[in-house]
Amino acid sequence: MPTVVWVALGGALGSAARYGVNVLSGRMLGTAFPWHTLIVNVAGSFVMGALVGLMAARWNVGNDARAFLTTGILGGFTTFSAFALDFALLVERRAPVLAGSYVAASVILSLAAIMAGLALVRALHP
Repeated sequence: MPTVVWVALGGALGSAARYGVNVLSGRMLGTAFPWHTLIVNVAGSFVMGALVGLMAARWNVGNDARAFLTTGILGGFTTFSAFALDFALLVERRAPVLAGSYVAASVILSLAAIMAGLALVRALHP
Protein backbone atom coordinates (compact mmCIF):
# COMPACT_ATOMS: atom_id res chain seq x y z
CA MET A 1 0.00 0.00 0.00
CA PRO A 2 1.27 3.52 -0.67
CA THR A 3 2.32 5.53 2.39
CA VAL A 4 -0.49 8.02 1.84
CA VAL A 5 -3.03 5.23 2.38
CA TRP A 6 -1.39 4.36 5.70
CA VAL A 7 -1.53 8.04 6.69
CA ALA A 8 -5.21 8.23 5.73
CA LEU A 9 -6.07 5.09 7.72
CA GLY A 10 -4.18 6.42 10.74
CA GLY A 11 -5.85 9.79 10.36
CA ALA A 12 -9.27 8.16 10.44
CA LEU A 13 -8.39 6.32 13.65
CA GLY A 14 -6.92 9.43 15.26
CA SER A 15 -9.93 11.55 14.31
CA ALA A 16 -12.33 8.97 15.71
CA ALA A 17 -10.34 8.90 18.96
CA ARG A 18 -10.41 12.71 19.11
CA TYR A 19 -14.18 12.66 18.67
CA GLY A 20 -14.43 10.22 21.58
CA VAL A 21 -12.39 12.55 23.79
CA ASN A 22 -14.59 15.49 22.71
CA VAL A 23 -17.78 13.68 23.72
CA LEU A 24 -16.40 12.25 26.96
CA SER A 25 -14.76 15.46 28.15
CA GLY A 26 -17.89 17.45 27.34
CA ARG A 27 -19.94 15.12 29.51
CA MET A 28 -17.41 15.01 32.34
CA LEU A 29 -16.01 18.57 32.35
CA GLY A 30 -18.61 20.67 30.57
CA THR A 31 -18.17 22.80 27.48
CA ALA A 32 -17.48 26.30 28.85
CA PHE A 33 -13.72 25.75 28.45
CA PRO A 34 -12.18 23.81 25.51
CA TRP A 35 -10.97 20.92 27.66
CA HIS A 36 -11.32 18.50 24.75
CA THR A 37 -8.70 20.25 22.65
CA LEU A 38 -6.35 20.79 25.57
CA ILE A 39 -6.58 17.09 26.48
CA VAL A 40 -5.86 15.80 22.98
CA ASN A 41 -3.01 18.23 22.38
CA VAL A 42 -1.27 17.39 25.67
CA ALA A 43 -1.91 13.64 25.38
CA GLY A 44 -0.91 13.63 21.72
CA SER A 45 2.29 15.50 22.47
CA PHE A 46 3.18 13.00 25.19
CA VAL A 47 2.51 10.03 22.93
CA MET A 48 4.47 11.67 20.09
CA GLY A 49 7.46 12.08 22.40
CA ALA A 50 7.21 8.47 23.54
CA LEU A 51 6.81 7.13 20.00
CA VAL A 52 9.68 9.16 18.59
CA GLY A 53 11.85 8.08 21.50
CA LEU A 54 10.93 4.41 20.98
CA MET A 55 11.42 4.56 17.23
CA ALA A 56 14.82 6.18 17.66
CA ALA A 57 16.02 3.91 20.46
CA ARG A 58 14.32 0.54 20.11
CA TRP A 59 11.84 0.10 17.29
CA ASN A 60 13.18 -0.56 13.85
CA VAL A 61 10.10 0.51 11.89
CA GLY A 62 9.75 1.45 8.27
CA ASN A 63 8.55 4.72 6.83
CA ASP A 64 4.98 3.43 6.40
CA ALA A 65 4.70 2.57 10.09
CA ARG A 66 6.21 5.90 11.14
CA ALA A 67 3.82 7.80 8.89
CA PHE A 68 0.84 5.74 10.08
CA LEU A 69 1.60 6.39 13.77
CA THR A 70 2.82 10.00 13.71
CA THR A 71 1.31 11.81 10.73
CA GLY A 72 -1.73 9.54 10.57
CA ILE A 73 -2.97 8.63 14.04
CA LEU A 74 -1.43 11.50 16.01
CA GLY A 75 -2.01 14.01 13.21
CA GLY A 76 -5.68 13.06 13.21
CA PHE A 77 -5.86 13.05 17.01
CA THR A 78 -4.18 16.36 17.86
CA THR A 79 -5.92 19.53 16.86
CA PHE A 80 -3.94 22.72 16.69
CA SER A 81 -6.30 24.04 14.05
CA ALA A 82 -9.12 23.48 16.52
CA PHE A 83 -6.90 25.11 19.15
CA ALA A 84 -6.77 28.29 17.07
CA LEU A 85 -10.54 28.27 16.61
CA ASP A 86 -11.15 27.73 20.34
CA PHE A 87 -8.86 30.67 21.11
CA ALA A 88 -10.71 32.88 18.64
CA LEU A 89 -14.09 31.90 20.10
CA LEU A 90 -12.94 32.70 23.64
CA VAL A 91 -11.70 36.09 22.45
CA GLU A 92 -14.97 36.72 20.64
CA ARG A 93 -16.87 35.82 23.81
CA ARG A 94 -14.85 38.56 25.51
CA ALA A 95 -13.08 36.11 27.78
CA PRO A 96 -9.47 37.30 27.41
CA VAL A 97 -8.29 35.73 30.67
CA LEU A 98 -9.66 32.33 29.65
CA ALA A 99 -8.20 32.78 26.14
CA GLY A 100 -4.75 33.63 27.50
CA SER A 101 -4.89 30.84 30.05
CA TYR A 102 -5.87 28.40 27.34
CA VAL A 103 -2.94 29.39 25.10
CA ALA A 104 -0.45 29.26 27.96
CA ALA A 105 -1.73 25.91 29.27
CA SER A 106 -1.78 24.36 25.79
CA VAL A 107 1.74 25.40 24.89
CA ILE A 108 3.40 24.80 28.26
CA LEU A 109 1.69 21.47 28.98
CA SER A 110 2.21 20.13 25.43
CA LEU A 111 5.91 21.01 25.52
CA ALA A 112 6.26 19.48 28.98
CA ALA A 113 4.36 16.37 27.83
CA ILE A 114 6.61 15.73 24.82
CA MET A 115 9.67 16.06 27.05
CA ALA A 116 8.06 13.71 29.60
CA GLY A 117 7.30 11.16 26.88
CA LEU A 118 10.88 11.25 25.66
CA ALA A 119 12.24 11.08 29.21
CA LEU A 120 9.99 8.14 30.09
CA VAL A 121 11.15 6.11 27.11
CA ARG A 122 14.79 7.00 27.77
CA ALA A 123 14.44 6.00 31.44
CA LEU A 124 12.77 2.69 30.59
CA HIS A 125 15.09 1.93 27.66
CA PRO A 126 18.51 3.45 28.36
